[in-house]
Amino acid sequence: MDIRALEKSDYKAWLPLWNANCLHRIDQNVTNQTWQRICDPASDVKGFGAHVNGKLAGIVHYILHPITGNMNPAAYMQDVFVAEDMRRRGIARALVERLALEGREQGWARIYWMAENDNIAAQNLYKNLGITVDFTLHILPTEK
Repeated sequence: MDIRALEKSDYKAWLPLWNANCLHRIDQNVTNQTWQRICDPASDVKGFGAHVNGKLAGIVHYILHPITGNMNPAAYMQDVFVAEDMRRRGIARALVERLALEGREQGWARIYWMAENDNIAAQNLYKNLGITVDFTLHILPTEK
């Protein structure tokens, strides 16, 4: 398995994974903007891809941002997705571990993420990777 930063040439392989991650309910304009951000070196939205036998098998997206309480930035792990036919091979864990390595190398304060309570596969993966913090998520939509 080869894990590396996503590149413009990965778009065709990334798109089906992204669409499946979004349950095929994402606006094309959002998809275009997301990909543009991932490929823009000046953007704080980044991504890694896991390639197995030359095929993009999984993705992780993250957003690097400043935080209060620490001089170093934090990374919000936005999406982790592995192609259905490639699951249960350690790809998701490898992607998260690659992100953690990036964080250690760059001196990030922390990496954090959310996962649905009923996503058992994600919960099983994450319970051994991070510290569970008992918070309630509240969202106040501001879009019209």
